[in-house]
Amino acid sequence: MKKSLLFILFVIFSVNLLAQKDSLNIAAVSPERSSSSKSDRNISIYPVPVRENHFTIQTDQEVSFVKITNIIGQDIYRAQYNNPQTYNKIILDNPRRGMYLVTILFSDGTRVVKKIMIEVSE
Repeated sequence: MKKSLLFILFVIFSVNLLAQKDSLNIAAVSPERSSSSKSDRNISIYPVPVRENHFTIQTDQEVSFVKITNIIGQDIYRAQYNNPQTYNKIILDNPRRGMYLVTILFSDGTRVVKKIMIEVSE
């Protein structure tokens, strides 16, 4: 009985170590890929946190598409610009308090995702 219990604990412990090792390898590889594409982008989103129904996105390169998604994946805003711009004022229709993801697609095809917090003003 003790031997089987020790064996089960050993198996569980070794599986956990392997799972942690795999996740560490993935984490070590991912930032290098994503940081190289973001390092040459200068993106400002303000005001932070968003307290009204609007905010501004200012970049050093032309933005052709903006999408805002709530934390459960529902799109609450989409805008495609025929004339790509570096300054975009986003006006939301009755936003709710919470965290949102802002997906910015540049005219050269690269994409950056930023987080924003919306607080309802009283």
